[in-house]
Amino acid sequence: MCVQDADQDAQDMNNMDNTKKLWPLHGELLLTQKENLEKESSLRTSSGDRISIENSFPLESIGEDAVVADKKQNLMNYVPDLRSGEWSDIGERPYMEDTHICIGDLAKKFDCNIHSEEAVSFYGVFDGHGGKSAAQFVRDHLPRVIVEDVNFPLELEKVVKRSFLETDAAFAKTSSCECSLSSGTTALTAFIFGRSLLVANAGDCRAVLSRHGRVIDMSQDHKPNCTKERMRIESLGGFIDDGYLNGQLGVTRALGDWHLEGMKEMSERGGPLSAEPEFKLITLTKEDEFLIIASDGIWDVFSSQNVVDFARRRLQEHNDEKKCCKEMVQEAIKRGSTDNLTVLMVCFNSDPPPPVVVKRTRVRRNISAEGLENLKCLLEG
Repeated sequence: MCVQDADQDAQDMNNMDNTKKLWPLHGELLLTQKENLEKESSLRTSSGDRISIENSFPLESIGEDAVVADKKQNLMNYVPDLRSGEWSDIGERPYMEDTHICIGDLAKKFDCNIHSEEAVSFYGVFDGHGGKSAAQFVRDHLPRVIVEDVNFPLELEKVVKRSFLETDAAFAKTSSCECSLSSGTTALTAFIFGRSLLVANAGDCRAVLSRHGRVIDMSQDHKPNCTKERMRIESLGGFIDDGYLNGQLGVTRALGDWHLEGMKEMSERGGPLSAEPEFKLITLTKEDEFLIIASDGIWDVFSSQNVVDFARRRLQEHNDEKKCCKEMVQEAIKRGSTDNLTVLMVCFNSDPPPPVVVKRTRVRRNISAEGLENLKCLLEG
């Protein structure tokens, strides 16, 4: 070693001594450990063996980066094992206006060659009003419009938004030629590709995700009482009257309804009734158990968490997703739902959901002096 190198090493050692003051928590921890260990000549490991202090290494903190890396690695290894079931019932209505769709591989279904290693699964629930034509039209046309978009599946959110609007415009032309088709429909669709779940909603169907028994709302009901929707409607010249959009509709977003005056416009600005969906994207984990999509007849009598709790109990009993959907529809009818009813469930693994252990906190109960006196009188009597 040359003299210059030796001087540099000495300077580095001095710098290292000075930097101990810059990290007080870590430095003080090591110094405290050293002082405590100087009283002994060795350490005892968790297995009971003794190791020499001279040969031991300083205590190393667990790096946050390492923990994040482990989580990312576990996530990369996770692949959902999809299975689905559905059930519908006319309920108390004279006509069935709900419809739904389940496609395991969207591109394969329509013989489209796409540059993607992952299949895109497609699920949808469509709740018609004023007739069933709009719901059936959207069910039959929307998937193909999505697949045939040049940006599918690389820019899926943009593709789905564009496809909702194109399908709505196509129905406008169809219904204008045949007045008997005039109607509208809400539309809630879910796409699963790899570990990604994308939900697109226009209307008051609802999607909920069960994450280890805890509900995650994947959509927002587009109702006239929603403040955000009301502001959008009023900015476009619409109004809310007695809880109805322009005094006519109980939803603020839907496809179709072109026959209703003042609802929609063939312009970039559009009208108060919008066909544009809202999106929610989430990355699935091992804790995610199932997704439930249902028409509003279910949500009239079930809360989001109630649906998750009900479905988990049924899956734990028989682990049959189709039977679970049927039982949910039957329960909704028992609870007094009078609408058409449709439930679609997508499970992410083959096993039933594990039981959830609820930690109950101890509650201290106090009794007043008057209560104690009354209790004393009762015991003495």
